Amino acid sequence: MGLSIGIVGLPNVGKSTTFNALTKAQNAEVASYPFCTIQPNRAIVPVPDPRLEALQAQTGRPQAIHATIEFVDIAGLVEGASRGEGLGNQFLAHIREVDLIVHIVRCFEDLNVPHVSDTLDPVHDIEVVNLELVLADLQQLDRKIERLEGQAKGDRRTYQPLLDAARALREHLDRGAPARNFEGEHREAFQALNREMRFLTAKPVIYVANVDEDGLGQTLPCETAVRGIAESLGADFVKLCARLEEALIDLDERERREMLALAGAEESGLEQVIRLGYERLGLISFFSMNENEVRAWTVRKGTRAPEAAGVIHTDFERGFIKAEVVSYPVFMHHGSLAAVRAAGQLRIEGKDYVVQDGDLIYFRLNV
Repeated sequence: MGLSIGIVGLPNVGKSTTFNALTKAQNAEVASYPFCTIQPNRAIVPVPDPRLEALQAQTGRPQAIHATIEFVDIAGLVEGASRGEGLGNQFLAHIREVDLIVHIVRCFEDLNVPHVSDTLDPVHDIEVVNLELVLADLQQLDRKIERLEGQAKGDRRTYQPLLDAARALREHLDRGAPARNFEGEHREAFQALNREMRFLTAKPVIYVANVDEDGLGQTLPCETAVRGIAESLGADFVKLCARLEEALIDLDERERREMLALAGAEESGLEQVIRLGYERLGLISFFSMNENEVRAWTVRKGTRAPEAAGVIHTDFERGFIKAEVVSYPVFMHHGSLAAVRAAGQLRIEGKDYVVQDGDLIYFRLNV
């Protein structure tokens, strides 16, 4: 499975610059006027994992193939987007299928890049975007309720629980509360609705305070406000300087690390967003290896060995016999599969084995 992330925010907050920085590619046009982004920008990005490069170096395999993540950047949302104002509402459908939302909040002053509002007010900016996401979900839910009302007349047993949940959710959204906080007796039916509807406000969120370079080394009032909102909503928080990270694109790894350290940052924005995204969604990585490559794969925590094999190829799950497993630290300690075998550290696991983060797995199959 691959992780997908949608980027939202007001116009001129640095969304496209952040997209370029995160994806290490100049795919998104950047300009100092609203709605510069007309068509959604998409990019497939390798997931950083130093363990993969270490395995390649240790084993001498020609290739190291990373797991991937998709970023989707849509036009800036403005107040009234759910009623057709601006352009962002036209593209909300493009982020209904993502797993997680990154909400960019402007925390920098720049006279050359006018803010959509007259003043820099992160609380107001966040409220505008969050409200528009709620209203977009309400519009979608209203259409679903109409359909369910008709379906419940013909099959009450199947559709009445869904209709009750949809009506309760509508009351919840009407209060301005996101779908991710919806609880109660209708929770099970809500989950069924969400699998179909992919509510925007049900997705986990990472709030990103986009600061200037000087702001990386200090705590800004704007940053504190964004962090406080994230904490109050049970969301994650990242501070980055999109302009700086965009400038790092063409540097090698050592130069990037040095420049980030000088700016007071320990991780790049990409690393922070992906790490938090994996944690929030309960994702882990395991590795496979053949004579040509070492490769990382993404699965959810709790995935059993046959399901993990199916991530590589659907036939592998059906033909699963057993898995030969060694953890990353144990493999690196011994240095080779032959040494791991000789030390008796290669474990034989069956269908009930739950894959762990960093496992190196050889699947034995009958296909």
